[in-house]
Amino acid sequence: MVKAGIDQDAIIDMFAEASAKQGDKVRQAVAEATLKALQGRELTLDNVRKVLKSVTQAVSAGAEKSPLAGVDAEAMLRQAVDGMDAALLQAVQAHRTALQQLLDQGAGLRDSQLKGVLDGIEQMEDMFFATVGKAVKGVDTPLQGAWDQVLKTLKLEGTATGAGANQTVSQLMDQAQQALRAGRARSLRASQALVDSYAALVSGVLIGMSEGLNAGKSGSKAAPKAAAEPAAPAKRAAAKKTTGRTA
Repeated sequence: MVKAGIDQDAIIDMFAEASAKQGDKVRQAVAEATLKALQGRELTLDNVRKVLKSVTQAVSAGAEKSPLAGVDAEAMLRQAVDGMDAALLQAVQAHRTALQQLLDQGAGLRDSQLKGVLDGIEQMEDMFFATVGKAVKGVDTPLQGAWDQVLKTLKLEGTATGAGANQTVSQLMDQAQQALRAGRARSLRASQALVDSYAALVSGVLIGMSEGLNAGKSGSKAAPKAAAEPAAPAKRAAAKKTTGRTA
């Protein structure tokens, strides 16, 4: 079954067959499946919700079939959530890179489209919790208790996604303010073309990213680093839309 770009059957089978010693493999597999699905669509909040919901449902279905259900289900579910968190952090970093390119081209974060993007980044962690929480409503009682405990613990600890989102917004706002104080001239035509193609731009950046998913949990919570140059696929996507607009 493929839903929202996710091979749910593969995730279900993985969970059903996983042992208590395979936590890291579960985290990595869920992270890779989530990231692959995110890379296959424009990176809007609505699309991210659909991917997270699909992955969560597959994880629940697999956990219900697992011999670990009721024994160590909570630990396995936490690894799955950490995998989704790692993939979502990559999405935040892709937004960071794409927005940095727009700032470098003279765009302003007060533009309505970019302000909406920043608002979405700030909401990423809340959306993560809300989506997963809604997706696990109605699962069998033992598993529901494990899910509730995982989400409760994670809310107290915070996510890598939330930390990355907060730092991203803060840094970009600071850079935008510095640009205003410096009186940087804007190239309206060039920057507006990039703003209009933003969804394709950030999706291309995410496809080109190659770091972050093989790190352990501590590594995934490290502060995201801004890339100096966006990935080639992002440039091609932006150039394609710009060409179509000016043709």
